Amino acid sequence: MNVNDVAKVFDTILSIPGMGEVVKIDLKMSRKNVLLLNQVIELGIAAKADDKTGLLSSLSEESLSELKSLSEDCLSKAGLNDLNEKLKSLSGK
Repeated sequence: MNVNDVAKVFDTILSIPGMGEVVKIDLKMSRKNVLLLNQVIELGIAAKADDKTGLLSSLSEESLSELKSLSEDCLSKAGLNDLNEKLKSLSGK
């Protein structure tokens, strides 16, 4: 499969009926993993413009906004907002 085929398959999967439905997930994770999840989401969103495979570029702005909101909500619930901001300032972001 080439890059365009993979992007088409990914887009098809995201278009399946019911994929837009809201689900409730009871998630328990360490604060370390919350920070890591936040970092992965932020890096993924930032890499959208450079995505050559088309996987991230096929995501809507609404989906990206939901991911960012999820990330921020996890930080807030874990009480890590201040720590995350301080880590960002240390790394120069």
